Amino acid sequence: MLKTSLLCLAFAVSFFLNAQDPQSPTEFLGYELGTRFTPHHRMVDYFQYLNQKRPQLIKLEEYGRTYEERPLIMAFVSSEENMADLEKIRREHIQSTEGLGNPNKAIVWMSYNAHGNESASTEAAMQTVYELMTEKKGYLENTVVLMDPCINPDGRDRYVNWYNQFGNNETTIDPNSKEHHEPWLNGRPNHYMFDLNRDWAWLTQQESQQRIVLYNKWLPHVHVDFHEQGVNSPYYFAPAAEPFHEVITDFQRDFQMTVGKNHAKYFDSNGWFYFTKEIYDLLYPSYGDTFPTYNGAIGMTYEQGGSGRAGLGITTNNGDTLTLKDRVTHHIATGLSTLEVCANNVERLNSEFKKYYKNKDYLYKSYVLKGKRDYLERLAELLQQHEIEFGIGKNTTVKGYDYGKGTSGSIRANDNSLVVSTQQKKGTLVKVLFEPNAKLTDSLTYDITAWSLPYAYGLEAIASETPVANTRTSAQEFIRSRQERMPETSNDNAAYAFLSDWDSMKDAQFLADLLQSEIQVRFAKKPFSMDGKQYNRGSLIIARADNKNNVEFIKQLRAVAKKHGKHITPTATGFVEGGKDFGSASVQFINKVKVAVLSGVPTSTLHFGEIWHFFEQQLHYPLTIIDSDYWEEIDLSDYDVLILPDGDKYTQFLDETALRALKTWVEDGGKLIAMGGALKGLIQEEGFGLTAKISETDSSTMVPVYDETVRQQINKAITGAIFRTKVDTTHPLAFGYKDTYYSLKLGHTAYNYLDEGTVVYLEKENTKPVAGFAGTTARKRIADTLIFGVEAHGKGHVVYMVDNPLFRGFWENGKLFFANALFLVD
Repeated sequence: MLKTSLLCLAFAVSFFLNAQDPQSPTEFLGYELGTRFTPHHRMVDYFQYLNQKRPQLIKLEEYGRTYEERPLIMAFVSSEENMADLEKIRREHIQSTEGLGNPNKAIVWMSYNAHGNESASTEAAMQTVYELMTEKKGYLENTVVLMDPCINPDGRDRYVNWYNQFGNNETTIDPNSKEHHEPWLNGRPNHYMFDLNRDWAWLTQQESQQRIVLYNKWLPHVHVDFHEQGVNSPYYFAPAAEPFHEVITDFQRDFQMTVGKNHAKYFDSNGWFYFTKEIYDLLYPSYGDTFPTYNGAIGMTYEQGGSGRAGLGITTNNGDTLTLKDRVTHHIATGLSTLEVCANNVERLNSEFKKYYKNKDYLYKSYVLKGKRDYLERLAELLQQHEIEFGIGKNTTVKGYDYGKGTSGSIRANDNSLVVSTQQKKGTLVKVLFEPNAKLTDSLTYDITAWSLPYAYGLEAIASETPVANTRTSAQEFIRSRQERMPETSNDNAAYAFLSDWDSMKDAQFLADLLQSEIQVRFAKKPFSMDGKQYNRGSLIIARADNKNNVEFIKQLRAVAKKHGKHITPTATGFVEGGKDFGSASVQFINKVKVAVLSGVPTSTLHFGEIWHFFEQQLHYPLTIIDSDYWEEIDLSDYDVLILPDGDKYTQFLDETALRALKTWVEDGGKLIAMGGALKGLIQEEGFGLTAKISETDSSTMVPVYDETVRQQINKAITGAIFRTKVDTTHPLAFGYKDTYYSLKLGHTAYNYLDEGTVVYLEKENTKPVAGFAGTTARKRIADTLIFGVEAHGKGHVVYMVDNPLFRGFWENGKLFFANALFLVD
């Protein structure tokens, strides 16, 4: 009897404890939320605790891992009834994209901490989910919330760990205190210094690639991205600023207004300052608000004043104290307000979402793309990640807008072409990513104004106003179709040499692997013909004689070729049918170069990261990172190549002594690759031949009108526009390219042609961009200026890159220039 009573008592205690509300973040963490920064693993602990405490209300899914092996988690939160039918709700919702079913739940995705040092949002996520599971349960009756509490764990922990090391025991609100000044390697980007809020469309980063799988599985009605801005700004929320992309629907605009007015109600009642319809526009497609918008959602960015500068508390310009508690409170308010609006508009969200996915009558019904097969395959892989349907062309001539000509033209579609239609579920996204030139309702934008994928991938393209017949395929099938057509390469141990083409990033990866396998490789500086086939400049020649001491040569070569899907052609002789024989001085060795890159001030973290990621995740070639803190202690003679990433403080960093050391190193055989802002540091007096372009407009005496200053200044700006440039295809820097290259120009800084070695350049007649915005004054300044060039100094070279061929990792057609600079310029 006693035993039974004890069991009943234990059951009653257990029931009582489980019936209680779960602990708040403050109770669980052991400190008041907002008085300390919570490390990522402790945030994960809290969500796991909630899942254990209330599994009927919350479900966790680890959807991936960061580069530093931190978990990426998604919390699904809804009512007990909805959670029991979660998969059914998802299926019914996705069916609405096909015009089927009658779903009756709102799907709301909330993303926090895309920028790691915008740290208030993850703290807010913990309190928001707690509120939803307790006082705000009513919102969950007809709403499913997907909450990603930290998109960027690596960046967040970088910031939190730094702050916890340097923050004072007593919060110091003086902005001059060290805790308010992050170091160069700050917490904003991810491991590779990439901005994850600009990678939604391009999917260059591991976090983005893993997230898109889950995003496509759910395609929410509403997506909110929580951010922070400067400490002296109040709170920003929707509606967004112009320009809105033309595909954005009236409903999407209206609902932003509805949400914004609801937020304003709460902010007004608390006397909190805010602004709307300014700064943050809806154009560039790779943001956490625009990308969801182009997938049918109401995409919104919320920006709290603060960021990494704010710490736990800071004095603002108006003398107020901004605390982490304040920042967290405001994000909680807009998060819950959003869910309130969604819960009250479920029927409208569902009906408009279904309407969004009906076929749109866009001007261009199909995009037909031809060109280098490697780039077509790379594009196919990106399209597949986005679940965009595409097909192989059929033998037919297609007329339409010719991207190369800028006017009407035609192209012959065949089984080596891709056709992408706007008449599909993801048709709007197709239009946005492929349209020749996005329509601008306002030239004042927050980011670049051009990104069209045919230009980014260097492909011939026609935008057709009529549907183009094609056979649907997948990226795997498209890649396999080429491999199946490749001729069998005999394992000819008697071959004199093996030949391989050179015209894509894939070829550069193949070469990098060969060099690291200690296989000797040459390249042709002149075109040649062999065995009835024409080989272009840059073609790789892997000779038996160069590898005679490697008994595993053939086996290793075959293995590397198979790994990269490369066809290598054996030849029995070095006597060419046309051009230069393999023993000619025009056939040069490719050295296994030792490469270093500068990091720290004066470089840009983001542009340094583009180079780091390029080497480690794309080229797969070793890279030594040298920090500016100990730069003067390094013996540069240990390195063959030194890369100076873009940055804005080179004129101070490269003083007379540093310039002299660089010049001596180059003259002794070093290769310097200078990018973007680094060029400004080389136009001083140490013998580098680069000169800045100075135009008449630089000395303008026009007096600015007080209220029009920004619009006057935009006339001098280039906001990420695409230009048609000319290429000297005979120069090793340009091997693998045709005589036209479409360059993404990010500013108006311009340099004159080099006396010798101007390889890619912008002619006066091409200063009107093929896509994007460039002010009239800026266009005059960039006329007849350098894009990429090479200057010889003694035994070495300087490679100048005015534009950035590695920008955000998505400008695929620029990457071979960088590989050429590494391996072929000599």
